[in-house]
Amino acid sequence: MKHLFVRKSIAQLHREVEGENRLRRALGPVQLTSLGIGCVIGAGIFVVTGQAAHDKAGPAIMLSFIVAGFACVFAALCYAEFASMVPVAGSAYTYAYATLGELAAWIIGWDLLLEYTISSAAVAHGWSQYCQEFLGTFLPKLPAALARTPFDYDPALGRFVGTGAVIDLPAILVTAALTYILVRGIRESATVNIIMVVIKLAVVVLVIGVGAFYVDPANWKPFAPFGFAGLSLFGKTLLGQTGAGGEPLGMLAGAAIIFFAYIGFDSVSTQAEEARNPSRDIPIGILASLVICTVLYIAVAAVLTGMVRYDQINIDAPVADAFRQKGLPWAHLVISIGAVVGITSVLLVLMLSQPRVLLAMARDGLIPPRFFAAVHPRFRTPWISQILMGCIVCTLAGFLPLRVLAELVNIGTLLAFFVVCAAVLVLRRTHPDAHRPFRAPLVPLVPLLGMMSAALLMISLPKENWWRLLIWLLAGFVIYFSYGRRHSQLRMVEQEPPLPGER
Repeated sequence: MKHLFVRKSIAQLHREVEGENRLRRALGPVQLTSLGIGCVIGAGIFVVTGQAAHDKAGPAIMLSFIVAGFACVFAALCYAEFASMVPVAGSAYTYAYATLGELAAWIIGWDLLLEYTISSAAVAHGWSQYCQEFLGTFLPKLPAALARTPFDYDPALGRFVGTGAVIDLPAILVTAALTYILVRGIRESATVNIIMVVIKLAVVVLVIGVGAFYVDPANWKPFAPFGFAGLSLFGKTLLGQTGAGGEPLGMLAGAAIIFFAYIGFDSVSTQAEEARNPSRDIPIGILASLVICTVLYIAVAAVLTGMVRYDQINIDAPVADAFRQKGLPWAHLVISIGAVVGITSVLLVLMLSQPRVLLAMARDGLIPPRFFAAVHPRFRTPWISQILMGCIVCTLAGFLPLRVLAELVNIGTLLAFFVVCAAVLVLRRTHPDAHRPFRAPLVPLVPLLGMMSAALLMISLPKENWWRLLIWLLAGFVIYFSYGRRHSQLRMVEQEPPLPGER
């Protein structure tokens, strides 16, 4: 039992990136910030905003973005501190290993696999809908059997319903194409991402600038048709309205759902091992991408709910459809192009991040290293795990609907944020003199606020999400206790001597 809480020293973490099995340091602050923006701006603006406004919050979705943004700021500051101290692959998994011990690290690592895999599938689904919307303007539409997932959740009925389709083919094709690009190398992937980020930022600015002239303030009334609450405890609504399926409704419930839109700034930390100057560039990438994206989210939410009444928003392609309803076919076309490009970059960064977590876990022996820690001799990428992830995401995106995927992602991400904020408090106490190129301000206030915000949003999610998370974690415990605990590298080597200033 004592071994379950053994921690890795910072010296060990630094030594892990030495030798031939390390990744290539090729990313600067601009590339890292663009990776963050590339992952954040996409499905959140072009897909999830419409779903959350339609189903959960109405025009109050603007406040939902502010609440979720504050929760992210606290977590982002904690991520930035850790990433500057420990510039290795693994993100929150690595940070938990250095502060809370092996079992906690496994829980977070397993949780991150859920976050990145399911969010990739959700984004691929959103990409499919916008791509079909775009191509449908000048090409014959796909057969209905190949255009959607076989079933979807109907919030009005409170249950799943069949769609008559067989598979979402476009989601599978884009996932396969990006898997190939990611295997080829980090520099190539980052260059492709920068191009896509420039295109989609231009489109987002167009949406805000042009859409503002078509805003009807009457569409903002009532501003909060479901109320400002939506607070629940493990699925039981404590404050606010409930939907047909018993799920909480309101501004806070909307914040818990659109939190999915902010997933991405934390993915910058998974690229720490590939940053040229991680102690400076990673904090810049995390904080800059979060601030830029939050401002854009609030502006787009205001324009979207002002152009179209919240209950008439198309949840599959809300922004493009809003301009179509206003009789702007050229804007509809441009937005569809920007959405396709933008969501592609989100999917690219999400699929880039997960194999780095697997790499860190494999280096520690918690999963088979010959498979998951294999780095391509030429491209210097974790190519085997990248291909495996591509296959899994293809399967999920082809068969599971957006509503199920988005909610499943949120609870996993919030749990990771909670642990990272807690880990900052622990490390400040156990390693007060360790070198911190970036220090989160106002400790312990900022980490505590981050933990409280994450916990508040977690308990606002429907109870089904807690059951899914519990099942996922139980499956992880089976793997850990049957394989990971017995193959842990910390069982096979003596503890490394600490760096000066460590205790």
